[in-house]
Amino acid sequence: MTTLPTTLAEIVDDFQNVTERERLELLLEFSRELPELPARLADHPELLEQVVECQSPLFLTIEVDDDADRTVNLFFSAPPEAPTTRGFASVLNEGLNGQPAQIILDVPDDMPEQLGLTRAITPLRMRGMTAMLGRIKRKIREAL
Repeated sequence: MTTLPTTLAEIVDDFQNVTERERLELLLEFSRELPELPARLADHPELLEQVVECQSPLFLTIEVDDDADRTVNLFFSAPPEAPTTRGFASVLNEGLNGQPAQIILDVPDDMPEQLGLTRAITPLRMRGMTAMLGRIKRKIREAL
């Protein structure tokens, strides 16, 4: 069985240990914590790729360091009026940013379902988060 990176596993545990209603509140908290893009990316939106499966505009890109672990840096852009999308992006950012490439590639594709939001969030929104993870993995494979 594939295990999640420690930080992401802790986030999943946090979601699983609260009620369904509290999970939505937790997702909203995460939405407020999504880091802004650095100026070098904010000034060049063409460097980001849109995840069209998301109901709200979500753009992302990655950078893979040239170190031994091939550390991955994640960057997301989503409007403040899209708290669900921002929340999902923030969960992935907090749980995966700075991890070695192989660790991220090993994250199960169904990880978003482990948050326990499938009854509280529409299937289209869940598909968006799954697509974010898939896009991150594809971009890592391309970079390697």
